[in-house]
Amino acid sequence: MKTTLLALFLTGKLFATTISIVPIYEPISLHGTDVDDIISDTGEALQATVLSRPMALSGAFPEVLVEAIRTSNPLPTNTPAYKVTESNLLVLCGVTVDARLTDEGLLVSFDVTELDIPMEVDLTSRQLLKLSLVALQRTLEAYHVGQTEPLNVFVTIDGTNDRNATLRDLDVDFQLEGKR
Repeated sequence: MKTTLLALFLTGKLFATTISIVPIYEPISLHGTDVDDIISDTGEALQATVLSRPMALSGAFPEVLVEAIRTSNPLPTNTPAYKVTESNLLVLCGVTVDARLTDEGLLVSFDVTELDIPMEVDLTSRQLLKLSLVALQRTLEAYHVGQTEPLNVFVTIDGTNDRNATLRDLDVDFQLEGKR
């Protein structure tokens, strides 16, 4: 009996994970509200914005941070008039996000294969992806504040077709500086 308990205790320690509370920035739809926001990073007044929310995450950082940008976000409300059940634009519009850390840096892919912007969301595909890129950069900047090494980030727009192939010109590379 004691051996079994000791084995269970030791096994539990081997599979322990670290959970961190981190800010995640998301592209958020403002549909169903009475406001627009001027996004300084894109220079446009849109019925959308980029906001942060705290999340408790575990797993491989910074990959899980990037993937968390696309988590469901039914905004809490105190009014029965607000009936929006999802506010995260990536979820609403069917864009998936993947991240992989390599020796060269962090490879991020926004996949638009299933992109479908609902009628109530007054955005273009390009505006949606620009907001998503802002959310990505802000999330990684918040995480990288305490890091000592620079991080190269390579972003691609995948899953385009003949109709939206120009979205690939949003592919971008940037570097986050490490704290010296």
